[in-house]
Amino acid sequence: MSELPPKVQERLVRLQQLQRNIQAVLAQKQQVELELTETEQALEELGTLAENAVIYKSIGSLLVRSKKGKVEADLKERKELLDTRVQVLNKQEERQRSQFNELQAKLKRDLGGQSSSPTMT
Repeated sequence: MSELPPKVQERLVRLQQLQRNIQAVLAQKQQVELELTETEQALEELGTLAENAVIYKSIGSLLVRSKKGKVEADLKERKELLDTRVQVLNKQEERQRSQFNELQAKLKRDLGGQSSSPTMT
């Protein structure tokens, strides 16, 4: 890498940073989507229960008895928050992938079309 011009070296470093950032966003998104799925399943299950069913809500390491309506409202609010978080992460991923692709194209031009730069799928 020492025989490459400084501008190309900087672009390579930036490309690697973008690749790491994209991977971090993808990991966060996967985690949020998992929580979203669990929340949706809990809401679905709550929907099958009678209004006077005994419900316990997890608060830290405790299980506390709660009313169905309260738990349902909390889960719906959590679902909205998670939906928003997924949308934000999707936009971040899209923006970073776009930057990655632009930078990769510049590097290919700099290197005369050689494919020595990392690729992002």
